[in-house]
Amino acid sequence: MLNANIANSQASTPAVILKKMHTALFISLMIVSTFLTIWTTQTMGAAILTPESEFETEEFSISLDQDGQAIAAVNQGPVKWHPGHYIMLVNPGKESDWYMNQIYNELETHPAMRGIAVRFQWAELEKSKGVYDFSLIDKLLTQLAARKKRLIILVEVKSFKANEIRVPKYLQTAEYDGGIFPHGSGGVIKGYNIKLWNQNVYLRFAALVSAMGKHLNAHPYFEGLGQQETAMGNPIKPLTSTQTNTYFANLLKINQQMRNSFPNTMSFQYTNYPRGILKSFVTGLKEMGATLGCPDIFIQEPGLNFPGSKNSPKGIYPYFTELSGILPLAVQVEQSNYENTRHDGSGYQPTITELLNFAKQNLKVNYIFWTRSPGYYDDVMAMLRQKAQTSNPSGGLQATCPTSFASCNTN
Repeated sequence: MLNANIANSQASTPAVILKKMHTALFISLMIVSTFLTIWTTQTMGAAILTPESEFETEEFSISLDQDGQAIAAVNQGPVKWHPGHYIMLVNPGKESDWYMNQIYNELETHPAMRGIAVRFQWAELEKSKGVYDFSLIDKLLTQLAARKKRLIILVEVKSFKANEIRVPKYLQTAEYDGGIFPHGSGGVIKGYNIKLWNQNVYLRFAALVSAMGKHLNAHPYFEGLGQQETAMGNPIKPLTSTQTNTYFANLLKINQQMRNSFPNTMSFQYTNYPRGILKSFVTGLKEMGATLGCPDIFIQEPGLNFPGSKNSPKGIYPYFTELSGILPLAVQVEQSNYENTRHDGSGYQPTITELLNFAKQNLKVNYIFWTRSPGYYDDVMAMLRQKAQTSNPSGGLQATCPTSFASCNTN
């Protein structure tokens, strides 16, 4: 009927015929798109529960929730888009006026620095259940906006010390099954992570994201919100397949919550391990328009660089190349990345230029977060003063608006 109505209302000139062809093609693409969306949702809903020990060698699928239904996405408008070099602060510097004055001086004297990335623990942002404290974020935004620089926040829930817990105390109660689990090796605790498979824990994390979105999304100098690595840590007490699968399914749901709560702001997920989840997990990030991030540049790390084989899934780095121009891409440079090209220390110490070139040429990133590590940071600043990094606002990094965004706001 649609084609008949078009034919009856317009003369069959060459221009009209061409228009008809375009219309028919558009409708066909919409039908195919709808079919693929339904097929993908059904496919992701049929989760294959794979034992934790097999995650590095076998792939399994993740659904956006336990019933195979995605969280409803909101309409996305223009997304703030200011790719380039950001400085990742080290704790507890963000609370020190003396420290921050040094940062602001560096930002003012280094045009290639587009802003800062700051870590906030969940417990810092939610003092008690439903009581949020964003006062320090507001202070940083005011100071940065005065200098036309931008703020990115990384929310931390996973700790790497046996004596450190990063979630509010109310979460560590029976209502949330203790809220956290210890991870480590050989029975030795090396930190704690959240029990994201617990529905009550998930709901409280989603509530935090929602509250942050209401407060921060509209701020013109708030550039992005991110989460720590997908690697959950090796649980001291082994998890069931259901717990593990639900953990990653809920992690995807948190990412969708971030997209919904920050429709005009980049949201990113540091993604590294386990390799078995990457195909399904990255597909989920792609479908929702999230930013693919990675917590490290280990130039020679086998697990991150692995191209994949018939019997073993590929590492995260190959996905960056494949998704360049489609998704926003971000990577962090940690102190350990300055020190060695491999996590186990068996490589060599790379130069800052090598790290930069790997990020640009191999990962094709839009954002780099350089950790302000003593002993290495001076070389980072020297690199950022070079003409290659000062000749354009993105500091030489890829700046084209990714196709996953409806549009980009570069103001």
